[in-house]
Order: sequence, then C-alpha cells, then structure tokens
Amino acid sequence: MTLIKSISGIRGTIGGAAGDGLTPLDIVKFTSAFGAWAIKRTGRKKIVVGRDARISGTMVNNLVVGTLQGIGIDVIDLGLSTTPTVEVAVPEEKAAGGIILTASHNPKQWNALKLLNEAGEFISDADGKEVLEIAEKGEIKYADVNDLGVVTVDNSYLQKHIDHILMLPLVDVNVIRKANFNVVIDCVNSTGGIFVPALLEALGVKTVHKLYCDPDGNFPHNPEPLPENLVALSQEVVKKRAHLGIAVDPDVDRLCFVCEDGNVFGEEYTLVAVADYVLKNKKGNTVSNLSSTRALRDVTEKAGGEYYGAAVGEVNVVNKMKEVNAVIGGEGNGGVIYPELHYGRDALVGIALFLTHLAKYGKSVSSLRSTYPGYFISKNKITLTPEMDIDGLLAKVEDKYKKQPHTTIDGLKIEFDKEWVHLRRSNTEPIIRIYSEGNSETIADNLAKKIITDIKDILQLKD
Repeated sequence: MTLIKSISGIRGTIGGAAGDGLTPLDIVKFTSAFGAWAIKRTGRKKIVVGRDARISGTMVNNLVVGTLQGIGIDVIDLGLSTTPTVEVAVPEEKAAGGIILTASHNPKQWNALKLLNEAGEFISDADGKEVLEIAEKGEIKYADVNDLGVVTVDNSYLQKHIDHILMLPLVDVNVIRKANFNVVIDCVNSTGGIFVPALLEALGVKTVHKLYCDPDGNFPHNPEPLPENLVALSQEVVKKRAHLGIAVDPDVDRLCFVCEDGNVFGEEYTLVAVADYVLKNKKGNTVSNLSSTRALRDVTEKAGGEYYGAAVGEVNVVNKMKEVNAVIGGEGNGGVIYPELHYGRDALVGIALFLTHLAKYGKSVSSLRSTYPGYFISKNKITLTPEMDIDGLLAKVEDKYKKQPHTTIDGLKIEFDKEWVHLRRSNTEPIIRIYSEGNSETIADNLAKKIITDIKDILQLKD
C-alpha cells in the first residue's frame, strides 16, 4: 500500500492500514485539515467537490463531503466531473477552495484529493505544507449539530464549462462544423466519456466514434495517454478512416492526438500545436516546464514572442505564466493551460483550440505535425544509495558544464545549442531523473548516456 502526502494533495492506493494507504481515516484526516485551512485563509465556508469515475470514487466522495459538512462547510457537489471543470467552478461559486477526487493517470487502485485554492488553482508549496501541518497536529474543531454544512448537488457545470469554451474568440464553431470532422475518442472509461462527446457535439462535430466512454472506472488499459497505451485508438482511427483520434486521461487535464494514418501526434506536441494557433492570432510569451520539448520555444520565437521555462509542476508553470503574462503555457505531458479561460490544464479547451487550428489549416493532422520541429526526448534515471548527497552530485555536474547555458531552478538543465539535458532528483525515491532531447532518438539517447557516464565518473572519484 502507498500513501504520498505532497503539496498538491494526498495520493494513495485504496485500502490497507491507516497511514499506509488512502484509507477512510486518512481521507477524513486530510479533508478536515484542508477544510480548516480554507476557512482560516478566506473566512468562507463553501468548497466545491468533483470526482472522476474511479471505482473508489463514490466511497471517497461520501467521506469527503461528510467531513466537510462536519466542519460546518457547505459543499457544492459536482458529482462526476473533470479537474478543469472544478477549477472553473470554484471562483464562480465564490468558494474557499476545491477538492478533486482523482489520481489522474494512475491505475484504478489509486485515488487522491487534489487541492485547489479560492482561485480554482492548485495550492502553493507553502500552503500545502500548512495543510499537512494542520493534519499532523489534529487540533480541528468540528461544528455542532446546528452548524453542520449543507450539500448542494450541481450538475450544471458540464454545460457551463462548455459554454465558456464556446465563447472564447479563438474557438470557431463555424469553421469546425464546416470541416465535417470524423473523430475517434478514447476516454478510458472515466468522465471524459461524458464531457468530451458533449463538447464535440457543441463544436459541431457530427461523426464521433467512441472507445471506452462508459464512466465506470474500469480502465481498459493503462490510463496514462502514452503511445503504448493507445494502440486500440490508433487502429480504430485507421479502420474508421477518421481525420484524427483524441485521448484524455481519467480527469481530463491531459490531451493527446492520433494522426489519420494511426501514428501518434506526440503528447509533447499537443501544447506546441495549440500554442502555434494562439500565437498566430495573439503575439505573446509562452511557458512550459523544463522537461518539455524545445519545439515550443522555436514556435514562440518564430512568432515574435519569448519562451520561459518553469520548474516541473503545474503550480510552478502557472506562477511563471502570471509573472511573464504568457498567452499560453502548459506541460509536455499533454497539459494545455489557456489563461483566457482559467489557469489550469484543460483538455477540453485544448480540443476546441486544436480543432479550430486544424480546420483553418485545411490539411491532415500528420501534415500539420510535419510543420513543427522534430525533436525526440529520451527519459532515463539513475539509482543512487539513499544516503547519497544528490544536491552535491548535481553541483559537480554543473561545475563540469559551467561554460554551457544552464539553469538550476529545478535540478539542473544544461543546453547544448538545440539539445538539452535535465537532471532532477525524485521527491519520493533516491534516484535522479534524466531527460534529454535532440533532433533524433540517437542524439537524445547518446546525450543521456554521456551525462550518466559523467555521474558515474564523479561518484567513482568521490569514492
């Protein structure tokens, strides 16, 4: 059993002993802490709750809602929803915060409490630590019987979210309708199976072939939208002679596409393509995390904007976007953040912007993909002993490459012309993650191997 307490929320496997897994006791403990923190921060006593379609969702939802009532907090329960929909609902409801019950791309054994502040954005590092501190102290005062919170079930936010998307100036329903797209979708039997078809219908897409759209939480494959997990979608796109395939993760904040020939568009290029379209219509800056493809920088600079890198983590990307007034940003895992709607990864707005872009481009998805720089990312890791001084090791690697452009805002990223390598320590295990990118798989792999060799040489010297 696993229980991970991080700044963004509480994530774990269902079952086991309290403190070892995401048990009812743990759910009540951390929900209580978040509720107390939200009241202290805002003075408000209202929280929005929504969930994906995981098998454990009903159980977790009942515990979370009941606990919030017990603190005296009114709950707006969206039921089956998406992460971005809850993010939209929190400020509209003038709530003190939000809790999304989802373990994102993790398998069905997992669930989590994702925590949002009053702006509908993920809580900060400092706020997360405060919530964890409140949970550990356990000094929470619950409401008496006359002050219990009230629960309101609100199913209106699916349509409200879609309406907000349709009102965006860069979403052109008429041009999408005229394109007469034939689309296949894979919604991994979660809430995307409700929200994605509704969005496509609103956008005027009449031919939609559904794969795994029953929101029963029985994921038919690993729910992370990676190429190896999208074989059935690729096959169905070719079989149906569709223009494209669309895949989302269980909570609909990650998005990727499949080309008409069955090849994957590449999750790294979801943000690149959407940013390309946005930048064609509005000059500005972009942001992605340091482990995302350089292609976004190329597209941004070509459009006359400036690209900025942020530390890994959605909250870090959002903070940087606000700092540089970015018009588009996100993460290379298929996470699109379009601030004109809200500051959160949103697959639904990503779909609407991408389909508008594709319709106006007027050619195939594979043809559109070929217009972007071709980069390849190699993902590796090196395991160290628990007592190893990882920060000291990274400092030695930095010194070796001090003449190269580099940054230490999140581990160590070193640039070699248009190639780069990013080294980050894991927060949960004694390993260094090593991401590298080049204009071919061989170049990316060789760059990673070179850095791994350097690390081993440094360790040998230290011995």
